[in-house]
Amino acid sequence: MKTICVYCSSSDRAPEPYVRAAHELAAAMAVHGYNLVYGGASVGLMGRIAFEVRSLGGRVTGVIPQKLANKGLILEGIDECVVTRDMRDRKRIMDERSDAFIALPGGFGTLEELLEIITLKQLQYHNKPVVLLNISGFFDGLITLFERIFNENFARREFSGLYYLAPTVPDAIRYVREYVPPPPVEKWGMEPPKGDEGAQK
Repeated sequence: MKTICVYCSSSDRAPEPYVRAAHELAAAMAVHGYNLVYGGASVGLMGRIAFEVRSLGGRVTGVIPQKLANKGLILEGIDECVVTRDMRDRKRIMDERSDAFIALPGGFGTLEELLEIITLKQLQYHNKPVVLLNISGFFDGLITLFERIFNENFARREFSGLYYLAPTVPDAIRYVREYVPPPPVEKWGMEPPKGDEGAQK
């Protein structure tokens, strides 16, 4: 694996622990020779991790939709900037160019990207590592929701292996470095819950 896609916030008001995590992740990627694919912006955690990876000698590819590029949000000085027609094309290109995915804390866009890449893995469009970097317990609530999804049979519990919850940057990088793709799990292979006779008719 040579390229990690990092999903993260474009907000310049992110709490300091998340800013430090972005810098720490960039440094760890540089140490281990990983290049960066990210959302192309110069603002927020996006801009910080891209600038740091680039300054440490890593290759940085930004992928940004035309609408955001028109706002002057592109980070200057990165190795490659791909301007796409829209958000859907942006995500497709980021997916195709990446060997692994790490989500830092972020807002609606970060969560949307994260959930889509998990869903694509569930449907066997890829089998790459997906990491939630759980700084300050940011993703605890999301994991609680995932547990409810499993407990109420909206997804098979085996799908908890689609992602990895990493408490620290070193743990996230270790998981990516040691990742072995798990055997695929069929989404529609689940038996009806016991006692649910109606589902068997």
